[in-house]
Amino acid sequence: MKAKLILENGQVFEGRAFGHIATCVGEVVFNTGMTGYQEILTDPSYYGQMVTMTYPLIGNYGINLEDNESQTAKVRGFIVRERCDDSSNFRAEIELDKYLKQQNIIGIDGIDTRSLTKILRNSGTMKGIITAEELSAEDIQNYFESFDNTYAVYEVSVKEKEILPPLISDMDPKDIVSISVMDFGVKRNILTNLRKRGCQITLYPADTKAETLLSDNSDLVFLTNGPGDPEDLTEIVNEVKKIIGKKPVAGICLGHQLIALAMGGSTEKLKFGHRGCNHPVKDIRKNKVYITSQNHGYHVSKLPEDFEITHISLNDESVEGMKHKTLPVFSVQFHPEASPGPVESSYLFDEFIELAKIKL
Repeated sequence: MKAKLILENGQVFEGRAFGHIATCVGEVVFNTGMTGYQEILTDPSYYGQMVTMTYPLIGNYGINLEDNESQTAKVRGFIVRERCDDSSNFRAEIELDKYLKQQNIIGIDGIDTRSLTKILRNSGTMKGIITAEELSAEDIQNYFESFDNTYAVYEVSVKEKEILPPLISDMDPKDIVSISVMDFGVKRNILTNLRKRGCQITLYPADTKAETLLSDNSDLVFLTNGPGDPEDLTEIVNEVKKIIGKKPVAGICLGHQLIALAMGGSTEKLKFGHRGCNHPVKDIRKNKVYITSQNHGYHVSKLPEDFEITHISLNDESVEGMKHKTLPVFSVQFHPEASPGPVESSYLFDEFIELAKIKL
């Protein structure tokens, strides 16, 4: 079935629809990873976005039911150059097209993703519509005006408190590190990395009050990744402000940005974001470069007072990590759990746990 990708700037790409056939609108972004499309589809940080894969062949190893980063697909739409309908992998359980049908996600293939990526790099990310219908100019305008991702974090967060035990059997209870996790759209592998290191996780909804988190008497409060603009989350920022100084605090991605805002720093939107699994980041403390997995459209543009930079992007010199000079507060912009991507920065989970051992 023929389909179109209509961009906010008026440009139109023609291709073929696959997955669940429906008209949808979202923010069009691109990811440079050669693999990991399953993790991308199920990453809650992509909620409200239509993801363009720059690698031309997608679907060749199928979908399995073990590697999802959340229970369901979170992207609004999926844009590829060529879709593979005949996957070849011993772990494959379902084809990409069928999976998207089950998840009610529309895809479009057969378009020039190289040209689309150049547009997004030059003009910045923008709204787009994927449709198999003939839309009038008025319909298109109505779709664009209807798109609002302000409350995305609350859509992807857990709705009730959940407790996840460590993944190490027969642990001495006194050796267990307890972590209160504010869930803004956490990737499953972040929790797995912590649990494999002997942590018990208490997962809280995004709108949880600071008083509730502090009464949990955990060793560390952890702020997760998630979708949207951190400056939209003023209520959450205020709660984070109440926690810092009373408990050790760590964060990844959106959590990193929320810490900056809570402590008086600033964030701003990147032109086209950092999305891929090959981004070089320098750990200034170690004088060592790591290849990292990233997925963010915003960054810390002004460092809070009494913070120092720990990590920096070697692509654009943006802040990739920071820590407080005296308080146990540490965060990174990239994804050390790296799903997909290299695992060499997973040492940061050990640093988060060391942070949890500091008593205030």
